[in-house]
Amino acid sequence: MNLVELASRIRNTRLSRGYTLDRVSELSGLGKGLLSKVENFRVTPSLPTLARLCEALGIRLSELVEGLDERPNLSIIRRGERKAVDRDSDQSDISYESLAHGRPDRKMDPFELTIPAGGGRRDPMPHEGEEFLTVLEGAVTFEFNGELHQLVKGDSAYFDADIAHRVFNPGATEARILCVFLGRSL
Repeated sequence: MNLVELASRIRNTRLSRGYTLDRVSELSGLGKGLLSKVENFRVTPSLPTLARLCEALGIRLSELVEGLDERPNLSIIRRGERKAVDRDSDQSDISYESLAHGRPDRKMDPFELTIPAGGGRRDPMPHEGEEFLTVLEGAVTFEFNGELHQLVKGDSAYFDADIAHRVFNPGATEARILCVFLGRSL
């Protein structure tokens, strides 16, 4: 199942109803932190969690997941068709562009990240799965399990994402990274 698209649908449905995370938490009985992690595709929601979310948002579960398992053999995303994804905007000023949203049932989620000069993620965070990143342009600092690593154009890292990590840009110019998430099913 395309977890990025699922998270996006949940968030968009909440916003279209004018609900805050606090309101959905109140209606569903689910914690605000969990809801935020679901919307930012950091946690894969269980079926009972999805059912409670759907009830709170006033939609059918079948409506929420419709088409998420369709899988074309080929998906081409042109530069102008990239999809901006909001991910932890309260913790980071990194912009994420989905590079494979045209293939709903994928195992990997590739993104191009743009990290402004002096920007990035404020605090290290773990999430499910594995992650790969390579610096396309500029230079960044990659923090993994408390250790800092300087990465420049052409450098790559592959790591277990359930260990706290973050990327930030202490430099004076913007940096771009190709980042691929590989989730684990719960």
